Amino acid sequence: MKKFTEKEKIFLNSIEEARIATSHDNIPHVKPVSFILVGNEIIVATDYNTRTFSNIKSNTKIGIVMDVYKSGNHKAVCIQGNCEIVETGEEFNKLYDIFYKKFSWVRKDPWKEKEAPFLKINPTNKTSWGIN
Repeated sequence: MKKFTEKEKIFLNSIEEARIATSHDNIPHVKPVSFILVGNEIIVATDYNTRTFSNIKSNTKIGIVMDVYKSGNHKAVCIQGNCEIVETGEEFNKLYDIFYKKFSWVRKDPWKEKEAPFLKINPTNKTSWGIN
């Protein structure tokens, strides 16, 4: 597992959108997602009926990039890693509480265990740029 530097953690905690990449039958699938950093893992909420979720069920390898683009001042953290699905239990509730506090869209449309899972991404490779 690759560890984030303190500067990378500060950057990741300052933004809330990322693009996640999964694949099925060697066909890439990329979409924007909300995320949180918990310890050294990136956590993403998804729905059961999404291409992302079905891809993870058959292939736990994942890519995700969190960035802010400003011409001449692009900042990003790009990760490849393994993904676990969190659907219930104490860990689910802990992650849900963090999402609930951070995102108004969660407060507007709350969910419970087994209604929508979290994806827990453990980085195996990472690179970053523009983060000093």
